[in-house]
Amino acid sequence: MKATIGIFGSHSAEEVGMAAKDWGFQTVIVCEEGRERLYVNYNRHLYDHFLILDKFEHLIWEENQEKLKELDTIFIPNRSFAVYVGYDNIEKKFEIPLYGNRNILRIEDPNQPKNQYWLMKEGNIRHPKQYTPDTIDTLVIVKTHQADRPLERAFFFADSPDSFEKNSKELIKKGVISEEELENCVIEEYVLGPRFNANFQAYQLHEFFDRFDFVGFDDRIQTNLAGWLNLPACYQLMIQDVPIKNEEMGHFGVTMRESRKILVYDAAEQFLDAVEKYFPPGMIGLFSLQGAVNENNEFVIFDISPRVPGSPCVGPTSPEMRRLRLKYRRRIESPLDLSMMEIAKALELDRIDEITT
Repeated sequence: MKATIGIFGSHSAEEVGMAAKDWGFQTVIVCEEGRERLYVNYNRHLYDHFLILDKFEHLIWEENQEKLKELDTIFIPNRSFAVYVGYDNIEKKFEIPLYGNRNILRIEDPNQPKNQYWLMKEGNIRHPKQYTPDTIDTLVIVKTHQADRPLERAFFFADSPDSFEKNSKELIKKGVISEEELENCVIEEYVLGPRFNANFQAYQLHEFFDRFDFVGFDDRIQTNLAGWLNLPACYQLMIQDVPIKNEEMGHFGVTMRESRKILVYDAAEQFLDAVEKYFPPGMIGLFSLQGAVNENNEFVIFDISPRVPGSPCVGPTSPEMRRLRLKYRRRIESPLDLSMMEIAKALELDRIDEITT
């Protein structure tokens, strides 16, 4: 049985294309017109077929899905795919097999009743305490979406009901956030400690692979926060009228003290248990648990990525990747190599239905 790896032209398309081609797969990339140049002009060698759409959400149109079916496509979901195509469309109308659990993608939407905070609570996973505007009595981070930009989040800080009201009104006045989005914001304790995005690969073919592999840590470079942090405090005070944004712009690899790493393995086990219980058949493929280690040596998770995290630095910077090469006795350059390895094994055994949804 042969297959073509389907790729969404944003977020992690280069990573997926590189791994898929390295494993000998044909590839098809879905691009939105006006956003295709990176892939069509400069990375053509990573993709065999191109599907250029007027709008990303047109992917669910019958004629576009037929093109993917003709190629025997197995699609790799990423964050952009979930946001632009939409959870309802993915769950009910997108008929292409996903290497991933399509039913868990919507936990990233805080407006869903069964979101990531619900899952962490049900799974007894350590996560930040949550507040309402009138109960804030410590330093909190307020998470909402940027005005008119559903893919990008906006953050601000507060330590009391009064500072919440003051800071939110300033951001609304400047057009960074909207009143409507603020009503759906998440207010949680700010975890004072170093941040670690712990990245993993989960498997379904357990007779050939362990339950999961840990592939390494990364952290994010954010704009315009990174620019603020590069300035001495005296200059930061000179530009108080510029709102701070936490829009992810890049990644860098980090490592954790070895005696604390067991914390992230324990967190992964708890997460996988919860997903198997509430979102069968469980986690499939790459995922990330983003958190920080506090002064009590707890790994406090404040964000979950239940799909390809999109951290291209992990492959070349993580010591874990070098250990995985020894484990599998083959070249492993990227976390997505592990995804391709399970897809290849499932195709070899004609068991692709066991690792797709």
